[in-house]
Amino acid sequence: MPIGKIPQSSYYDKYNRPTAALYRARQPYIVKNALTGLAIFGFAIGVYSFTIRAVAQDEFEDVVVPDAPATPAHAPHTSNVRQVASK
Repeated sequence: MPIGKIPQSSYYDKYNRPTAALYRARQPYIVKNALTGLAIFGFAIGVYSFTIRAVAQDEFEDVVVPDAPATPAHAPHTSNVRQVASK
C-alpha cells in the first residue's frame, strides 16, 4: 500500500457509493434511529414553543415609559473665534 493512500472501505465502492452490504448493516437500526430522531425533534419543538409562549405572556407593565424623550446633553459653550496665542 502506498504511503498516504486511504484504504478502501468494504461498504463503499471505488466511486464512494454505498453498497448493498452497507444497507444490510444499517437495516436493524433504521427504526430505532428514526424514533430517536423524532424524539429529539419533538423535544426541540417543545422547548421552542414553550419559550415563545413564555415570552409572549410578558406585558412589560412594570417598565416605566417616559412621556417625552430625554433631552440630549449640551456641549460646553465654545466660540468659533480663534484665540491668538501671545508670543
